[in-house]
Amino acid sequence: MFYGSSALVFVLLTAWWLRGEQSLQPASPQPDAPPWLQFAGSLQSNIAAPLSVLLLQLVIIIGAARILGYLFKKIGQPAVTGEILAGILLGPSFLGACFPAFSGFLFPAASLGNLQLLSRIGLILFMFIIGMELNLKMLKRRAGDTAMISYAGILLSFVLGVGLARYLYPRFVYGAVSFPALALFLGICMSVTAFPVLARIVQERELSRTKTGSLALGSAAVSNIVTWCLLAIMIAFIKAGSLYGAGYTILLAVIYVTAMLKLIRPFLKRLGDIYSNRENFGKPVVAVFFLTLAGSAYISEAIGIHVLFGAFLAGVIMPVNVNFRRIFIEKIEDVALVLLLPLFLLYTGLRTHTGILASGLAWTALTWMLLTAVAGKLLGTALAARFTGQRWRESFMTGTLMNTRGLVELVVLNIGYDLGVLPPALFTLMVIITLITTLMTAPLLALTGRIGRPGKARPIPNEIEEHRKYRILIALGNPEGGRSLLRLAHGFTRKSPHHADITALHLTPVNDIGRFNTVTYERQSFSPLQAESGRLGITVKLLFRPSPDIDRSIPEAANNGNYDLLLIGSGQSIYTGSMLGKILGITSHIINPERWLDSITGREKFFEKIFDERVRQIIRYARVPLGIFINKGFRASNSVFIPFFSGEDHFLLQYAQKLIHNNEARVIILDASGTIRQHTAIKETIRSIEQTAPNHIAFYEDNAIEKELLSRQDLMLVSLESWRKLIGTQSLWLSHIPSVLVIKP
Repeated sequence: MFYGSSALVFVLLTAWWLRGEQSLQPASPQPDAPPWLQFAGSLQSNIAAPLSVLLLQLVIIIGAARILGYLFKKIGQPAVTGEILAGILLGPSFLGACFPAFSGFLFPAASLGNLQLLSRIGLILFMFIIGMELNLKMLKRRAGDTAMISYAGILLSFVLGVGLARYLYPRFVYGAVSFPALALFLGICMSVTAFPVLARIVQERELSRTKTGSLALGSAAVSNIVTWCLLAIMIAFIKAGSLYGAGYTILLAVIYVTAMLKLIRPFLKRLGDIYSNRENFGKPVVAVFFLTLAGSAYISEAIGIHVLFGAFLAGVIMPVNVNFRRIFIEKIEDVALVLLLPLFLLYTGLRTHTGILASGLAWTALTWMLLTAVAGKLLGTALAARFTGQRWRESFMTGTLMNTRGLVELVVLNIGYDLGVLPPALFTLMVIITLITTLMTAPLLALTGRIGRPGKARPIPNEIEEHRKYRILIALGNPEGGRSLLRLAHGFTRKSPHHADITALHLTPVNDIGRFNTVTYERQSFSPLQAESGRLGITVKLLFRPSPDIDRSIPEAANNGNYDLLLIGSGQSIYTGSMLGKILGITSHIINPERWLDSITGREKFFEKIFDERVRQIIRYARVPLGIFINKGFRASNSVFIPFFSGEDHFLLQYAQKLIHNNEARVIILDASGTIRQHTAIKETIRSIEQTAPNHIAFYEDNAIEKELLSRQDLMLVSLESWRKLIGTQSLWLSHIPSVLVIKP
């Protein structure tokens, strides 16, 4: 009544005041157009407003980049190749050619300035992250081999690029720019290696711990540093217009780099050591580092060596503290890579006109450019790797990785386009070369991996397989959650350490920017679990893997390892118990086409929505016994409660026997639906357990469970199907249950 009456009074007073003041306004002519046309005109004006156009562009650009990135990941390619292709398809090569009216509406000439400005901000953040991902100390430890491989690739590629310019200049550029400028720039373009994409491929293929992966990462890092230094010198030469003018620019650049390394870097290191955790990593600290980034980028642009070199150098001098870098990168990489970087890819696509491929001259030039790129980078680094002592197989893999160009090459190409060194035709051909060399990395690695691969292991005889160890795989969702899962696994194996094998698996998402400090990050991820294993006095095998699809990688690791039990933590769906979930529950299926198909075909059961998306994926694909742990303050498994709802729950007695034998647990079995009375086999199993371990198992036939009894239990074992029934009945005693292990046999 209060809200209703207040609203009524407000409306009446407002109407009275508006009516009373009408005489104060000058008379205005009544519009001749009918109301509908007035509304249509206003709507059209709103749609064509600059902000509306920009927001629509963001929706289409980000959506296209994520969709094509997802599709390319599914076929074993880096997502960035799909995102590059999305930018090309949204440009004049496809959208402009097939739907010119829509392309003109979506990307009017007046909006390109906004796109260019936002894309450059994204590039500044992107180069900043690349600089942060470099580990100079690690490069010093591997300076010999990595320097030889990177320099061999750079020198050979540079020379071949200069030679290629002699063929391209009279056919595509003659008179537009000077030949030395084009030749030097093509030499730099051919020397580029995409460190972020290479790092991601190395992580996905689990090569980071191998000598091949380490050499490729180190060589790519050195190549990035040398390439950007060469590019800065060339930019200084082009902007100065003369050798003497470039000398002054280079002198200022040396002073600037020295000041950043000797003055700013020690101060930032001290700051990073103090503020290296989330609790004290506040906005003032973030502001200091962003001021460093903006100031470095501004100085480099003012000197004349390009803003991106300053952003890259600012990332290099950031504190090497792993915690600091991880926290800071997480704060900016999502905005940089998901929101702003697709704008750069689109802007590149708007400059790419694949219509030039209609001529035979363009195809001939494209062939020579591709051969030059592959010969300089792939063969050059492969021969250098062979000279450092690698076998031919590993040397070719190193060369294949170093031949990856990706986003870094696009950045260099756009710099050349903006400087006027690279004409539109050669810009388009180089973009195509970038896409091809990035796409060929995955299949060449797969082909090389098959060469010299050892044969399949002989199958284990059945009599040996029957007596092998009981193997448990713990999948860590977060480092602290692994403690409870380890205590749970310990309850199944405590008295049989020599006949048990516990492995802890931690998967980390593979980002578009690869982690260079993988070993340090792995150590920090497992430190809580190792402390718990030391307290329990058990040995745990540790398995750390970067993965592009964690939901699929966990069940694949369990299936391929043939484990006896996979233990995971439980999560709750973001839609459960909310009105938004009832209205928008299908959102998750739209995002993931596989889950949408499973929902339509009925493969996804309704009750599984009580779990989050990750758990539901693991349930779907796991082919080994799966335990989903719902932690409610679990400490030990001394008292265990097992409700039976059907004869299918018979397998739970196997886990009860293990807990009784290894942990001396006291087990209470509840015949919730009268199932046990009708199954002689279940009763015989319970009777045999009573004879073997008297006073460790109790049998209840009464469906009414006392709250006090449940409160004294440490753990409840229940099958996945029975858990569905429990949730469906919404029994009152569910709010009093202890920690739960839901088991799918």
